[in-house]
Amino acid sequence: MNVSMKKEVAEELVTFKLRQIQILIEEILQRWNEKVIEDFLEKAKDGTLHEAENDAIELKQLVFEEEKLQNLLKKLV
Repeated sequence: MNVSMKKEVAEELVTFKLRQIQILIEEILQRWNEKVIEDFLEKAKDGTLHEAENDAIELKQLVFEEEKLQNLLKKLV
């Protein structure tokens, strides 16, 4: 099914969703006192950060979604 909408509306929706994802990513990193996604994921993987596995899985998914939305936004602009 196709839906048509103005380009500006689509850009606004994608940008809003991107901001929400970025906020969630930042919240996970802050929870573990980390600043870099890759550092957090490595520490979760090697066990340095105990009990971080669920957040690491969620973070990977959020990063994947962020990349998809960034690509979509580039196509819209």
